[in-house]
Amino acid sequence: MGQKPSIPKGTRDFNAEEVAKRNYIFDTIKAKFEVFGFQPIETPSFENSETLMGKYGDEGDRLIFKILNSGEYLRKLSDEEFSSRYEKIITPKISEKALKYDLTVPFARYVVQHQNEIEFPFKRYQIQPVWRADRPQKGRFREFYQCDADVIGSQSLFQEVEFIQLYDAVFNALHLKGVTIKINNRKVLSGVAEVIGAQDKLIDFTVALDKLDKIGEVRVKEEMLSKGIPKAGLDKLQPLFELEGDFGSQIEQLKLILSESKEGLNGIEELEFVNNAITSLGLKSAKLQFDVTLARGLNYYTGAIFEVAAPKGVDMGSIGGGGRYDDLTGIFGLKNMSGVGISFGLDRIYLVLEELNLFPETITDATKVLFINFGETEAMACLKAVSKLREEGIKAELYPDDAKMKKQMTYANRRNIPYVALVGEEELKTNSFTLKNMETGDQETIDIQLLINRLK
Repeated sequence: MGQKPSIPKGTRDFNAEEVAKRNYIFDTIKAKFEVFGFQPIETPSFENSETLMGKYGDEGDRLIFKILNSGEYLRKLSDEEFSSRYEKIITPKISEKALKYDLTVPFARYVVQHQNEIEFPFKRYQIQPVWRADRPQKGRFREFYQCDADVIGSQSLFQEVEFIQLYDAVFNALHLKGVTIKINNRKVLSGVAEVIGAQDKLIDFTVALDKLDKIGEVRVKEEMLSKGIPKAGLDKLQPLFELEGDFGSQIEQLKLILSESKEGLNGIEELEFVNNAITSLGLKSAKLQFDVTLARGLNYYTGAIFEVAAPKGVDMGSIGGGGRYDDLTGIFGLKNMSGVGISFGLDRIYLVLEELNLFPETITDATKVLFINFGETEAMACLKAVSKLREEGIKAELYPDDAKMKKQMTYANRRNIPYVALVGEEELKTNSFTLKNMETGDQETIDIQLLINRLK
């Protein structure tokens, strides 16, 4: 007996219902991307290794799937070279390509490679799969889709305003009300680090601060002290732990803390601009919230930082995020090209919509009517009707085999097909169809035009 087939850990098969629901999210996001003026691009599923390696830090590099060139390369290596000591020597010899880790670095490569063909500012979106050799766990997969939108070639803060509106538009269209769009600014975090004398420990400081909601003020301070941040600096930080009120009042309190930091005040000025614009324009169903602990992506974000939280009561991590980066293309030699972008977390959005029962009931509607097969002559008459129904956009099909009626009706039931159409001797004579409602059992004999009207 053959071994039962399986798929690699961290990957998934999707059935028809799951694909329909995923496509509903994809189509909604895509439609809003295009309404906001973003152009679609696609990049290859794999890139040259040198394009990806070294762009995500040591941890990221370890999670990149390398593609073996061919078995021939292995024959050129001695046994000694197989040791881990020679990993950096071996890998370039046997693997020149790698599966893309995200959409951002390939996008930077695309911009640099096609810079003479692009009109800046360049607004692009991408909806494509990426791969990471991560340890699979709930909500984390080795193959998953990213849905990104970026504007590159503009420093205008109106781009940040538009991305907040884009988030709001997408989640409102998905009927996911009450999401919170959190915003912070890298310059504010740098300013706080400067004020407490921890400029050289910005990452350690922000990593600890980011845990405030999870582990509390006392343990955050303990972690900061363990990282070498001076106690005198933490005393200056105390007002930061006591920020309260709405967006505006928190910003006013923060101005006092950062009064001696030019960079910090610059960050506050940017936050105020975005908040004032959103207050004036309004949001449909989302809420904009300042979160001084938000510190994602500090390795490349230089200004605004975004993160989207699901509505209250839903236990889920972030369902979107992004920010401003001032020199993403610099890694490929094109300097001073500022950009800002956001991403939607497809898998988490799917789980939230599922939990809140927000998928439309009709989303999984497939075949509307199944024509029963009574034999070759009847089947030909059915196929002519099927063709006319399809021209009208009605999903119809003929059971392929001349099987027993019970088997064909069972097939329709198991596939949740709401109607069956029967063409027997009498129907052939009168050029009519008997349409049966599978839920109620009611049936009627009608002509083709009435059949089309009923099914529409």
